[in-house]
Amino acid sequence: MATERKAAEGVNPVRRAWLRELGVERLWSLPAAVAPASAPEARGVAAVPDAAGAGLAPAPLVAGSAAVSPGPAPEAVVAAPAPADPEQAWAALQDEVRDCMACGLCQGRTQTVFGTGSPKARWLLVGEAPGEQEDKQGAPFVGRSGKLLDSMLASIARSRQHDVFIANVIKCRPPGNRDPLPEEVARCSPYLMRQIALINPEMILVLGRFAAQTLLETDARIGSLRGKVHSLSVAGRKVPVVVSYHPAYLLRSPAEKIKAWQDLQLALSAS
Repeated sequence: MATERKAAEGVNPVRRAWLRELGVERLWSLPAAVAPASAPEARGVAAVPDAAGAGLAPAPLVAGSAAVSPGPAPEAVVAAPAPADPEQAWAALQDEVRDCMACGLCQGRTQTVFGTGSPKARWLLVGEAPGEQEDKQGAPFVGRSGKLLDSMLASIARSRQHDVFIANVIKCRPPGNRDPLPEEVARCSPYLMRQIALINPEMILVLGRFAAQTLLETDARIGSLRGKVHSLSVAGRKVPVVVSYHPAYLLRSPAEKIKAWQDLQLALSAS
């Protein structure tokens, strides 16, 4: 406890509040102890909280646990070539998404949700599909889940305004917030692939089962996908991909926030 009090003196009060929102205030000292980034193939252990929650302990990488072997994870490919004028290509893509009529989801939308953040961001966050508030505001992750996501990002010194771009697999709200249909994914997901190619991020953090299964082209459960570093080939470069829970799920299951915290640490170490 004395160690915790001593370290707490150097923690920004606002950041401490963000960590309290995540339910991991006792683990606020973890970021400073994260091991330097290394190639996913070279990592044999992952940093996870020890039993007391006061520091990091190297844990064996065991499949299905919160920290599992990176192993030969599935690798998807984004093959779109880099455009001659990225800014013009980005603006053109925004126009295409805004006017898209490729599937029936366009009939019930208020507006499309292209994404928020800088196209030059180092990190890309990928969600699933807009909900009611996202459809109204035209931005991903708003409301309570958006507030939690902002707290998650702030806990690792990142923000949607400066450090990340946030996009969804689906750009229009499905009726009743249902999972998108396969034909809807087939029509809409190429927009996400083009966003990835244009951003060319250093790290992709995928939030939620549906987004993870779509981007990694798998039907595996999220419990077996998180805790390891996957990869996506973007313009011939392997980009690390880390899977975590959707903030809406964390609101329903707050005990899982510690796993999301571990996922953020894994993303930091892999980027």
